Amino acid sequence: MNLFEVSKEIASRFTQIFLRDNQGKRPVYGGSEKFQTDPHWRDHILFYEYSHGDSGSGLGASHQTGWTGLVAKLIQLYGLLDAKKLLEAGRAGIFSHDR
Repeated sequence: MNLFEVSKEIASRFTQIFLRDNQGKRPVYGGSEKFQTDPHWRDHILFYEYSHGDSGSGLGASHQTGWTGLVAKLIQLYGLLDAKKLLEAGRAGIFSHDR
């Protein structure tokens, strides 16, 4: 893998914590049934201070988003970007406000 592919893989693994799995559950909510199944809560994503290393469940304060709030930007960035576009446009082209 090149560096771009490695960064995309890391971002993908990180975002999987917040997306529903095959059973419709989000790892970030762990065993909390209210956040997993309640229609009033299940689509409101909480960003915790940090995540459990094995399960991905959110730990710490949920009112202080900290670095986990970056997941939204990662989803946006890798949804718009691929290695070829990055090489063609360069850093200035990728982060311009014209997109």
